[in-house]
Amino acid sequence: MDDEKTTTTEKTTSRNRSKKSNARRAVKGVVQGRSFLSWDFFKRNAVYVIAATVMVLMYISNKYVCQTYQNDIIVLKEDLDNAKTDCVSASAKYNSMIRESQMKALVDTMHIDLNAPEQPPYRLIK
Repeated sequence: MDDEKTTTTEKTTSRNRSKKSNARRAVKGVVQGRSFLSWDFFKRNAVYVIAATVMVLMYISNKYVCQTYQNDIIVLKEDLDNAKTDCVSASAKYNSMIRESQMKALVDTMHIDLNAPEQPPYRLIK
């Protein structure tokens, strides 16, 4: 039983030493001017590097697409406002024409001798 405990503690201490020695080697390499971005680093972490690159590219493309959609929305809102204004002015013109024709029809059905003037009214000066 004691042998098992000593072997497991020896394994954990040897792992800790190897981790510490790897960290020391990395720090020592950086201090000495060696780059940690070596070919071995890329070979070991190729999946992570590719995944990070793809994610960055996807972020950039998504941002560009969102900006173009926002610009399109702004342009379409301006067109909608212009169309609403045109609709309101056309509706007002149509309603005024309907009212005038309804009044003419009402005058004609009641047989009143009223006519719409052909010329604008005159202003009399003393």
